[in-house]
Amino acid sequence: MTAHSVAKPHIILLILLSSLGPVALNIFLPSMPSLTEALNTRYDVAQLTLTLYLFATAFTQLILGPLSDKFGRRPIILLGVSLYVVASLACALAFNIEQLIIGRIFQAAGACAGIVITRAIVRDLYDRQKATSILGYMTMVMAVAPMMSPIIGGYLDQWSSWRASFYLVSVFGCILLLFSMAKLHETNHQLVSDMKLNNIMQKYQQLLKKRQYLGYVLGVSFGSGVFFAFIAGAPFYATKVLGLLPSEYGFYFVMVSIGYMLGNFISGRFATRFSAKRMLDIACLLLIIGTGVLLYYSFSGFNHPSSLFIPMTLVACSNGIAIPNGMSGALSVAPKLAGTASGLAGFIQISLGAIATFAVGYFHDGSSFPMVACMVVFALLSVLFFKFWVQDIALAEE
Repeated sequence: MTAHSVAKPHIILLILLSSLGPVALNIFLPSMPSLTEALNTRYDVAQLTLTLYLFATAFTQLILGPLSDKFGRRPIILLGVSLYVVASLACALAFNIEQLIIGRIFQAAGACAGIVITRAIVRDLYDRQKATSILGYMTMVMAVAPMMSPIIGGYLDQWSSWRASFYLVSVFGCILLLFSMAKLHETNHQLVSDMKLNNIMQKYQQLLKKRQYLGYVLGVSFGSGVFFAFIAGAPFYATKVLGLLPSEYGFYFVMVSIGYMLGNFISGRFATRFSAKRMLDIACLLLIIGTGVLLYYSFSGFNHPSSLFIPMTLVACSNGIAIPNGMSGALSVAPKLAGTASGLAGFIQISLGAIATFAVGYFHDGSSFPMVACMVVFALLSVLFFKFWVQDIALAEE
């Protein structure tokens, strides 16, 4: 049986599994302001439901990636989705902010299995260029779920309460668990039998010593941090300063998701025709333009939804191009350790995203400036690693 015939029945299921984390993250965002009032807490404390969610996602990937190399992709996926369902129900039943934060941590731990393992499955089945194309198309289709999630979450918040979104994602997780048990087959046929704690740390050290791997991962991670800074600050700014309803925020967020989908389409369509250098050059240009326009509007005092969401759409398009190319490049440095490499890459990516959300919450002053300043800094660092660290090696490779 060829790799193609094995992979084809998996693609839709892989997309849905990959969307577990983004759905849980984005459906919750419009409820952040109302959640703060409902649980009688401060905005910076409520922000921990986002920041610690991201940190939990990051650290769990360090564990799940190597475990999937040792025990296979299928059992780790099933374990993760099961945890996701239970934790989502716990969040829905939380009576205070502390319980909700703990529930979010376990929800993230379960959801990240869908993120890290699906990338490794794609790399199991395809070579580098084809994997980049597949990841691009997968993330393009996957973006539909987080695109619709804020709209659904906004309406659920207005019609019911912030708890309703957690009930919905628990049902979504149950359905995917059943389909995974029936349809998801093992793709890792070269299990790493010596994967012990000491060996795992050695393999992480080996990867971190590879300049090309680290450059790709840091370029992707700082670029993703721009987006995480946005989702940390945008809900408050959009509702409290721009006066948008939670459901209206969800509709405007569609623009951002469409930008990401466009970037994914460009990556999927042209990854096999153009070099990684050219694709990353385009991504860097869009990132600088988007964050530059946001910075201009922040200083100008022009407060309108278009000043926030249009430039962010360019940033999202940049991410849609950079992430598949960067991640495929990182995983191709050591193909036999695709799960470990994916887990470490995800850890770094989400950790930097969590730092971005913490910084936005910590410096929150009611304006857009802390959010925009963080986005600009992360954008410059992303361009630095892509343009001046990776590409000199990539040019020699190509």
